[in-house]
Parts: sequence; structure tokens; C-alpha cells
Amino acid sequence: MKDQENLKYPNVLKHIQAESEALNFRMASDSLTGSFLRTLAASKPAGMFLELGTGTGVSAAWLLNGMDRESKLISVDQDDKVIAVARKYLGQDQRVVFHAEDATIFLGKIAAQRFDFIFADAWVGKYSCLEDTLNLLKLGGLYVIDDMLPQAIWSEDQASKASQLISSLECRSDLTLSKINWSTGLVIAAKVRGQTEAGLSGERFFSGEMGNN
Repeated sequence: MKDQENLKYPNVLKHIQAESEALNFRMASDSLTGSFLRTLAASKPAGMFLELGTGTGVSAAWLLNGMDRESKLISVDQDDKVIAVARKYLGQDQRVVFHAEDATIFLGKIAAQRFDFIFADAWVGKYSCLEDTLNLLKLGGLYVIDDMLPQAIWSEDQASKASQLISSLECRSDLTLSKINWSTGLVIAAKVRGQTEAGLSGERFFSGEMGNN
């Protein structure tokens, strides 16, 4: 089995990747992670999705490629320059709303909402605000992170932070997780315990009440 064969890339991906290279943006998810996200997205029909760290929209393109027509994606990034690429190529898709905002602040605004799937591709949602992020998961919801294997762009203390994060997730009684030594190093966790589902479904921040700010 060759994992790089027949990945069936989203049609828009080549344009996003070209603009990412022009911006010298090197933090986008790789194709294996993207394929993994697409498959997981397909398992959540009519799901509410949250992405922390839009970047130029590479991972959002894969997620949208796996989502059904009734699913919705909220994607957040504070970098106006890179999120503009995502909006350019994906913004016409009615299933997605992009928010240009500090994710730490945004998490506070959506604290009452619940999601079926969260992809944390930024510092926020992994190394900071982890509890706030996991609180947004529905029972049975999936939390996915990548870049858990050493990366060329890591700072000197990044490896220890990654190790501490994984240990923290392993110790939780409300999650069951798998560590995948593949692609850039993936962790997928499912929420198995938590408070009774309450709050909004995510519709308010998708419906345009705040708009594409």
C-alpha cells in the first residue's frame, strides 16, 4: 500500500498551494493530513466543524471536500494576509465562514456552542486554551491535532511542549485517543464523557450574525 497514491486532491488545492508559496507560507497541513481530515469529515454528516488556524485554507479545502451539504465549517485565523487566500478560493462555498480574529478571543465568544469536529492547527487550541477548546466538543465529537512529530520550524522547547501536550491528553478521562506516527504526527481524540449537551449548535457564528470579519 502506497499512501501517497490516488489521493484525489480537491480541485482548488493547486491554486491555494501556489499562492501559499508566493507568500512563503510554510505552515500548511501536508497532503496526508489533508486526506485524513477529509475522511474524518465524511464521518460527520450534517456536522458542525471548527478549525483553529485557517492559514491559507489548505486544510479547510480538504475538510470541505469531505463534508456533506448540510455540514458547516467555522475557520479562524488572526493573519489577514493568509486568510485572504482562503476566502478567495473557498469563500463562495456556503458551508464555510472565515473569521479574521485572535482565536483566544473567539473561543470566549463561542463558549456556549458545541461542535462535532475540531481541528486545532494553531498554537491556540493545542498549547493554549486547550480546556476551552475541548469544552466545545459534543459527546462523540472528534478533536484532531497535527505536527506532533519534530518539525524543522520548531523552537528549541517545542519538543518538550508537544510531549507535555500528549501526556495531558492521555491523562484525561473524558477522551479516548490514538497517536498516529504518520504524516507530521497526528493525534485524534473522541469525547466520551462530559456535561449534558447544552448551548447553541454553532449556527450563530455561521449564519452571518457576525459576518466574515
